[in-house]
Amino acid sequence: MTTYEIELTDLTKSFGTVDAVKDLSFTVRSGAVTGFLGPNGAGKTTSLRMLLGLIRPDSGTALIRGKRYAEFDRPSSVVGAALEASSFHPGRTARDHLRVLAPQVGATDKRCDEVLDLVDLAEASRRRAGGFSLGMRQRLGLATTLLGDPQVLVLDEPANGLDPEGIVWLRRFLRYLAGEGRTILISSHVLAEVQATVDDVIIIAKGRLVHESSLDELVTMAVRQVQAASPDVEGLRRIVQQHGWTAMPEHGGLLIAGPSSAEVGAAAFAAGIELHELSNQGVELEEVFLRLTGQDADTTEVAA
Repeated sequence: MTTYEIELTDLTKSFGTVDAVKDLSFTVRSGAVTGFLGPNGAGKTTSLRMLLGLIRPDSGTALIRGKRYAEFDRPSSVVGAALEASSFHPGRTARDHLRVLAPQVGATDKRCDEVLDLVDLAEASRRRAGGFSLGMRQRLGLATTLLGDPQVLVLDEPANGLDPEGIVWLRRFLRYLAGEGRTILISSHVLAEVQATVDDVIIIAKGRLVHESSLDELVTMAVRQVQAASPDVEGLRRIVQQHGWTAMPEHGGLLIAGPSSAEVGAAAFAAGIELHELSNQGVELEEVFLRLTGQDADTTEVAA
């Protein structure tokens, strides 16, 4: 049975005449990393702020474990959130930064050391945060959200500004946390990062839900096609029919939907058909996103 740790139902928020979020409903399941996507101005940040009780919705509900954020006696032990870049006193060490916050969430000095070790900052724990790289500051921000040992994490652009090594580390870390059974909701504007990290995706545009599914289901919307050219076009057509694929004429050959180029090549070789061209075509995941959100096809990234 699927357990939903986050549930938004008919959530609506307007600022003047602008509908920032309109009748937004979605769920986030436990033990998974869920990507929360949408173009600039889609309402992602407003939605997250309503979830965390920072903005009052005009109507609808935003629940974490069946309760509003404000109803928890100690919310930091239930949900850890980072909606903007964390600020640190440059003169404090990483350990002291956490020790200052620890009493607010009921954490001990031992817990401070545990989360520093968890984010690979144990060796830098006595260094001043002012000298940290961006990646180290991001890790310290994650350590801060984990201080109360929450089961739910809400992270806004956690990979923003990270170098490739930092992105790989973050990806593995989030997968590790999900493996512990935690629920993780992350917003991101880079689809490649989301594709390599998340289990589920939620896409909104103009404050409304436009897609909610597993990542695998979204990937199936990216149609795989192969461009094949041969002096024996009729032979190619027979292969297509034999394998139950579909094809249409394209540039003197066939544009075949469904198989990979390796599958087409193997079938042509087995049939003794000479190929002059064999290349992968089709719709990328970014194009699927653009189609769902109604953006220009030239745009390849989702803005936060």
